[in-house]
Amino acid sequence: MAHPTSADAGHSRTWVPGWPCAVGQVLRPQRRGAGDPTQKHLDDGRVWRAMRTPLGPASLCIEGRPSSGEVLGRAWGPGAEWALDRLPGLLGADDDPTGFEAHHPQVAEGLKRHPHWRIGGTGLVMESLVPSILEQKVTGKQAFGSFRELVRRHGEPAPGPVAALRLMLQPTPEVIAAIPSWEWLRLGVQPAQSRTMVTACRLASSLERVGQVSGEEADRRLRTVRGIGVWTSAEVRQRALGDADAVSFGDYHLANWVGWALVGHDITDDEMAELLEPYRPQRGRAAMLAIAGGQSRPRRGPRMSIPTHLPTH
Repeated sequence: MAHPTSADAGHSRTWVPGWPCAVGQVLRPQRRGAGDPTQKHLDDGRVWRAMRTPLGPASLCIEGRPSSGEVLGRAWGPGAEWALDRLPGLLGADDDPTGFEAHHPQVAEGLKRHPHWRIGGTGLVMESLVPSILEQKVTGKQAFGSFRELVRRHGEPAPGPVAALRLMLQPTPEVIAAIPSWEWLRLGVQPAQSRTMVTACRLASSLERVGQVSGEEADRRLRTVRGIGVWTSAEVRQRALGDADAVSFGDYHLANWVGWALVGHDITDDEMAELLEPYRPQRGRAAMLAIAGGQSRPRRGPRMSIPTHLPTH
């Protein structure tokens, strides 16, 4: 596959973060599976993202240069300048771990292993909300597949020299809101999810403004939408706002992962909340560092089956 090169014209920016910035690691949570058409991680370390900014579509190529400590960003499309202005925040410049104190040895170990880990925020609420709704109460494999097909069938090519990458933009909220019920079934999306999706997309303008408020207020506003609960709100705040306190309560795995990391056995959401409370307002950071520094949960227990919505005959 031919990859775009620096010879392709576009806007550019060089940024020097105040810490060793692992571009791929920071951006990995923004990718929805290895086949995500909106974000590509290349073997040479570059990351390509397609996004709908307030100024229009943009493609962004991010390249870390560890030898110099620089990060090079190149962007194309009407939203190129916005994307480059947002580059530091996307890579965690707005995340302040100052004052974080490890209350468990496992969290301390995670911090030791990842001393420069940062939580980035895209500043784009709908970009995170659409795939998060698709991930409600289904397997990751199914959700990633539904998102991939949604983008391929209803999105559009990203701007710039990205044809070889097949980089795609998410569909606009207007397009998503107009998708008929039978098409949602074809995409493997449950009726409850599609209803939530359509409702959210009809409120897209007001929901995008959630990115301008604090984590607690953002949580309150997101959860006023029918079908958006604690889990979905946290998933959006983590990615769009870079909210270090957001914890995905209600996740199928998270409480048990944290439980095994900190106390050596499965725990409930309530027990996880109690363990993480001393870390407020950085509970999300603590949970991830605990998992990184503690023991892993044994691979056992039930797995969620993939439901079928389309008739077999």
